[in-house]
Amino acid sequence: MAPSLKAKVAAEIDRRRDELIALSLKLHASPEVAFQEEKAAAWLSDFLEANGFSVERGICQIPTAFRATYGSGKPRIAFLAEYDALPGIGHGCGHNVIGTASAAAGIVAKAVADEKGGTVLVIGTPAEEAAGGKVYMAARGAFDDLDCAMLVHPGNRDSATSYALACIELDVEYFGKAAHAAARPEAGVNALDAMLIGFQGVGLLRQQLRDSARVHGIITDGGQAVNVIPHHTAASLLLRAEADDYLEVVREKVLACFQAGAEAAGCRLEYRWGEESRYKAMRTNRALAEAFKSNLESLGRRVVDPESRRSMGSTDMGNVSAIVPAIHPTVAIAPPDIPIHTEEFREMAASEAGHQGLLDAAKAMAMTAADLFSDPKLLKKAWQEFKAE
Repeated sequence: MAPSLKAKVAAEIDRRRDELIALSLKLHASPEVAFQEEKAAAWLSDFLEANGFSVERGICQIPTAFRATYGSGKPRIAFLAEYDALPGIGHGCGHNVIGTASAAAGIVAKAVADEKGGTVLVIGTPAEEAAGGKVYMAARGAFDDLDCAMLVHPGNRDSATSYALACIELDVEYFGKAAHAAARPEAGVNALDAMLIGFQGVGLLRQQLRDSARVHGIITDGGQAVNVIPHHTAASLLLRAEADDYLEVVREKVLACFQAGAEAAGCRLEYRWGEESRYKAMRTNRALAEAFKSNLESLGRRVVDPESRRSMGSTDMGNVSAIVPAIHPTVAIAPPDIPIHTEEFREMAASEAGHQGLLDAAKAMAMTAADLFSDPKLLKKAWQEFKAE
């Protein structure tokens, strides 16, 4: 595509530098947790509306979700915005950077849509840190009519490719029978014994799981009094796997551990899978990632994609990537020794490095959108890859 069009969108980001940083800092100073992002959603929606977008608020039955649309017809290119914070440490994941960068990319990509034809969308997606807002939005059709979707996450390295594990929650409860722990222990049925056996089984199981699989959890009720045989215990766990189909294997094996606990201790087991908030594995679209990489490197950054998939969490962007070609790259705003979800990273999200990451993320996304609007072959390649997976 013509370099002048990319230069145009990058220059527009620079022209708006001060107002973009001000918006990011405004979000950073008012952290709101999952599904309570009323101020953040309103500020971003108002910003987009003031810049020519038609905004639908409260989409997908979620009050803090929104869809901002500019233009018409194909292709339909979406930038996804996150803006929820972490309990206790605020924007320790830098979502103030994500939300502002996606809004900025959408605003400057308008000029490309005007010249080439097509639709630019900025979709506000709440609660990534907790309940997985995109999971619900995906199930309710929010991404069905898109041609591709992108979101850039701040981190401690520049990367065009991201890996994220499929993830599902498991809640387990055991029901036994209380008795005096000293006078009549034989009269009780110990629900804590059942829970400990279940967790021991999971611990031993790990040797037989693939390296990338994860099982971690906490006991939320271990009994009420030390001199009473516990009649009830409860735990909450997360199961993760690199592939959606292998997560099914992990599920079966982990559940068997807790069923064994019930059998051994003579307790009744009840369990619930968090199907409604299940995260799917991230499917990075290589064609889109290569275009993004080229654009980010043109801004002077050196993109180094991870050699190992071991350091992975989960993201609800995986559910979007199962519907349309998508990317979830990262832009460095912190040195390698500062991880996300920390107070140190929170401070970086409001620093000069954070501001530069915001501007570069917005530029690279808008430039990638320019590639897509200008070159139908790129979008065709992205969809061929998507359908082949």
